[in-house]
Amino acid sequence: MKVRIGKYPNHYFWHNWLYKLFGYSPTQKTKIRIDSYDTWSMDHTLAPIILPMLKQLKETKHGAPAVEFKDVPEELMPPDAEAVKKLYMENGETDENFFKRWDYVLDEMIWAFEQKCREDWMEDYYGPYIESKDKRELFGRFEWIDDEGRQKHQERMSNGFRLFGKYYENLWD
Repeated sequence: MKVRIGKYPNHYFWHNWLYKLFGYSPTQKTKIRIDSYDTWSMDHTLAPIILPMLKQLKETKHGAPAVEFKDVPEELMPPDAEAVKKLYMENGETDENFFKRWDYVLDEMIWAFEQKCREDWMEDYYGPYIESKDKRELFGRFEWIDDEGRQKHQERMSNGFRLFGKYYENLWD
C-alpha cells in the first residue's frame, strides 16, 4: 500500500468565479495504490494508520459531537437524561459531562486499535509453559488459559470498533 494525501487547498474568493465560469474547484490531491496483500488482513493493515490519527484527533480536537448515553458508563450519564436531551436539542446547551463522554468514546476507540496493533495481546491470558522432563525443551503448551479474561478483553475491543463505526462521521476536528 502506498498512500499520498496532500494538504487541503486554500479557498480564495476567485475560486467561486472560476467554478462558475469553468467548473474549476481546487481539491485535495490524493494518490492511493492498494496491493493485493493489503486486503488479506485489512483490519491489521488499517489499524496502524487509524491509531495515530485517533490519538492526534484527541489531542487537537476543538469540539465534540453528541454521544448517546448508552455508549458510556453510568458515571458519565446525567441524572436526568431526558431533561439534558431536551436542553441540547432545543437550546444547544450541554451538561458538565458532554465533553467527557466524547473523550471516553475516543479513549475506547484508541484502546481497541492499540490492542489490534499488538500481535500478542492474547498472551496476557496464558499461563506458564509446561517444560519437558529434561528441562531443555519447551513444548509450547500452556498450563492454563484465563478464558474469561480473554473474552472480556475481546468484548472491549469489539466495543471500541463498534464505537468507531458508529461515530465514524464524527471524527472531525
